[in-house]
Amino acid sequence: MSIVEKLGVHPPRYGPEWGSGGIFGLKYNRGVLYYTVAFEAEAHFIRDDEERVYKFDKVGSLPTSGGDTYNASEVVDEFIYFGGWVHAPAVYEGKSDGRSTIAFFNKFSHLHSYDTENDKIGLLWKESMHDKEKWVGEISNILYDPVGDRLLLSRLDGHQNLGVYSIDRDGKNFNKLSDLPSLKGTLVEEYACFDISASYLSLTSMEGFKGIQALDLTSNSWEKFEIKNYAEISKDGQGVLAPLTGTMASVYGRVFTFVRGGLVVSDIFNNEHVFIRLFDFLSGYAPQRTVALPFGGGILVAYNAYTHGILRAFTEEEKFMAERLDKIIGPSVLVYVTPPVVRIVGVFGARITSMERVGRHLILGMSTMANVGALNATPIDGGYKEVVPIHVGDILKAKEIPLEYALSGSMVLDLAFGGIPLYGYKNAKIVIRSSKKNEISVMEYNASLSLEGAEEDQYNLKEGRNEIDLSSYSGIVSFKLKNADEKARIRIVLG
Repeated sequence: MSIVEKLGVHPPRYGPEWGSGGIFGLKYNRGVLYYTVAFEAEAHFIRDDEERVYKFDKVGSLPTSGGDTYNASEVVDEFIYFGGWVHAPAVYEGKSDGRSTIAFFNKFSHLHSYDTENDKIGLLWKESMHDKEKWVGEISNILYDPVGDRLLLSRLDGHQNLGVYSIDRDGKNFNKLSDLPSLKGTLVEEYACFDISASYLSLTSMEGFKGIQALDLTSNSWEKFEIKNYAEISKDGQGVLAPLTGTMASVYGRVFTFVRGGLVVSDIFNNEHVFIRLFDFLSGYAPQRTVALPFGGGILVAYNAYTHGILRAFTEEEKFMAERLDKIIGPSVLVYVTPPVVRIVGVFGARITSMERVGRHLILGMSTMANVGALNATPIDGGYKEVVPIHVGDILKAKEIPLEYALSGSMVLDLAFGGIPLYGYKNAKIVIRSSKKNEISVMEYNASLSLEGAEEDQYNLKEGRNEIDLSSYSGIVSFKLKNADEKARIRIVLG
């Protein structure tokens, strides 16, 4: 039986944490497909003739939970390196007054290796605060340094020990290289590039991706390329709220950082950034906890419908965020970026959490549930998680997949929204049921790598139903209401 034929569904099982994790870290190397099932803390190593499951018992005692929720994995020679975090053992504290919690005493950040030739798992490093409510920075990305033959580690999610670290491939010489929190990293020529990002721990943080910190691997010196004002680098000339870092990749000699609200293309050699608004709805709809996968010379990336949620809100801060995070405004989309074209090539459910290419198949990791708030902890992972193979040809030939976004005016206010790729769609429209007379701007642009202004049209809106035909537009379109209309109902329909 081949590896692809062994892939299937992982239903909810024991795994104390917040909501659901997913399938993370997908890597294929020398006949072995690796992935971690979170929050069940199961690392799977699948071959044609066998499958091995590791429960992270080298970190601590069973029962374990967690594993990885940022796709921290890398392949070097015969080794697969995988990191993240794990509770060992997991401590579920139960419910009180509707609140349910877990303790973090045994939460460890970790780094492992898997030797594909000898079927051997090794624990290279682990670290914990041993605190009830706080944890050290999780390992969220592993980047191989081919000059220094070492691993470079990103750490942003946590209360201390954040930044960029290095470790030898045998687990020795663990060192801090940068104090600036980083979630992701990628290589561009002789530079290891990492994001400069705000911490995820504040629910109402409007900050996010602030720029690039680049390590010259030949001199071990750092350079910074910061973003001062998003409106100045935006294709449509508008700013963006909370551009939280999602995932990152390198192509065309540039850094592509996918954030909530769009894509930032950074040219570190000329200190230039370009922001391309994509799927911006002032919600949790974002390319977070997923992968940007080099594919056919371009990049495949997911914009997910339900990345984070707050099922039961107990504070005013949580109530505010629940309004944004728990509304499902549209399905997840798989997007293929080949500048100047951005094309929708797949429409799926709640979350695409990981991706990998295996021969003629693209392997997708998926989950039906989001990560949720701190007081919504459960003793099980609440999502149905799938590992789904899709034929590569189906991705490359995909076109005109029906798609709709439905949202209220409170999800856009008077800020720019949308960023919908229309490439390949013959029929597209936006329908606005307005509560008052208003005006809407439609801005059209493409994903070229230089900062070129959008073409803009204005349409008058009457009170009641308004329909604007978008079939004459062929690039990416974003929108902006002249005056906020929180009672408005908006539908963007592609078919």
